[in-house]
Amino acid sequence: MDYKKRLIDLQLDMGSKAFSAINIIGPKGCGKTRTATERSKSVVSFHNPANGKQYIAMAKDDPVLLLKGVRPILFDEWQDAPEIWDAIRWECDNGASFGDFYLTGSTGKMVKTKHTGTGRISTLRMLTMSCFEYGESNGSVSLSSLFNDPSYEVRGQTPVSSSLEDFMYSACRGGWPRSLEVKDKRGKLLIAKDYFNEICYHDVSAYDGVVRNESWARAILQSYARNIATPAKDSVLYLDVNSNYPMSSKTFENYVEVLKKLFILDEIDAWTPNIRSKKAIRSGKKKIFLDPSIATSALDISPEYFLQDYDLFGHVFENLVLRDLLVYAGALNGHLRHYRDEQNLEADAVLELQNGKYALIEIKTGSSRIEEAEENLLKLASLIKKYNASNPSVAYREPEFLAVIVGNLPIAYTSKNGVKIIPFGALGI
Repeated sequence: MDYKKRLIDLQLDMGSKAFSAINIIGPKGCGKTRTATERSKSVVSFHNPANGKQYIAMAKDDPVLLLKGVRPILFDEWQDAPEIWDAIRWECDNGASFGDFYLTGSTGKMVKTKHTGTGRISTLRMLTMSCFEYGESNGSVSLSSLFNDPSYEVRGQTPVSSSLEDFMYSACRGGWPRSLEVKDKRGKLLIAKDYFNEICYHDVSAYDGVVRNESWARAILQSYARNIATPAKDSVLYLDVNSNYPMSSKTFENYVEVLKKLFILDEIDAWTPNIRSKKAIRSGKKKIFLDPSIATSALDISPEYFLQDYDLFGHVFENLVLRDLLVYAGALNGHLRHYRDEQNLEADAVLELQNGKYALIEIKTGSSRIEEAEENLLKLASLIKKYNASNPSVAYREPEFLAVIVGNLPIAYTSKNGVKIIPFGALGI
């Protein structure tokens, strides 16, 4: 199958100009090995049934031998031979060129190395495919242009699809590259379910060798799925799980931490500018899945289920968009936050770049809620202006743009108030 270009390739292109080695981390099945293979001239695969054992033996006896291949070299499943990490680190200080080595491996293993690799081995996180990478968005509305080109207009761009049923399917299928090879539409949905089962049955225990309860892992993921894309408190989630599966809070926290290390669960930090008192701004972290299909698999629901539970779809759709915004944030060297205060003034996402520019974003499934979302963003932007007017010596930077990302919008436009109204199926980098 032909390689489908990924947005992380932009980061890898840049990283290979500054580091001799790059370690690609991320969820199992997100495409790490394929992406690294595309830019490598030789591959050392420690789980290759033909010569993997030989490579592992060489790594234990004299790992430097494995660095003599044609560069760039990919070391796949490097955790099976952790000695190679220290060998690469040493080589980075002794003659390696930029972009000589790539490392990929299972997220299901915790490995201790003698050295961290800081300053020598750069680590990049890769996520599952965004809708833009998958081909379900045409990228006709460019986030980078919105940040960098004052003359760029959001006007008239049309999406690949504005069907909510299409996005219901996308959320349940997920962004797994493996699904591109499956022809049957229903068959594609089985991939996420298979990953979910493997996480609970195997990965939570394989990560560090501690045997964990499969049912408990399922219950925790189900609780997170019921609270997807919300700032639910950890204590609330714990009580929800504990009502059916009694466990200590410490055990619950341990399971959650492992699921985060496996890149299944994630949290989006709160954006806490000085525009209101710290007491007024709610600093709770928004709970998300790094791919929404694991949430729908945990709840054991199909795309059709959302037709009878539209409220749940609203949260799952928000997670789908947030997943894509996380991918775009990586490509833009930025990061993602959210905002909410005691007056329920909020922004579902705050996309910030390293140069200080940022955008306030609301996410809505349907066009019927655009006006509400726009009003909310304008109030937040106005609050920042009012703060600056009364605090000229410590003025806070105003947002580069305001945007509402909408599921069933047939065409992009800019409102009379300057807010960018963007169809999700048109959003891209």
